[in-house]
Amino acid sequence: MNQPAVMDVSTRWQLDRTPGTAESQQLVTTVQEPHDHFASWPLFPTATSVPLARRLTRDRLVEWGLDGLGEDAELLVSELVTNALCHAGGPYRLTLWAIDGLLRCEVEDGNAAPPFVRHAGPEDEHGRGMDVLELMACCWGSERTTGGKIVWFELPTG
Repeated sequence: MNQPAVMDVSTRWQLDRTPGTAESQQLVTTVQEPHDHFASWPLFPTATSVPLARRLTRDRLVEWGLDGLGEDAELLVSELVTNALCHAGGPYRLTLWAIDGLLRCEVEDGNAAPPFVRHAGPEDEHGRGMDVLELMACCWGSERTTGGKIVWFELPTG
């Protein structure tokens, strides 16, 4: 297979993720460049996926030398995984990218509806996760996939 053309970060993340497509093959080849980091894991539809996602995030960031982002990334990943488990069907997947000065964390689920940001009142016990995401991440969003959606956030690595 030929080396793919150099792409900017947003193009890499918008490629089709359907297994076996030329785009997904380009994606794998692209992220295997020495300066890029990529990891992805399926998650089970149980509450144990939240601490698992935190541990996977922490361990991978340490491996990549980005452990200074660990606490913020773990908190935000746990918010996204919790939201996916509570409000969307599976399958679920956690994906981490560190490319071009950004850490991007994605949680994929089986519900195509975009996340709903609601502003919790002072007495509410739930509903603050997306507000926390909005405050801590440099940017975030969601993208529809063929099987649902991906909710993502980015943190600067430098």
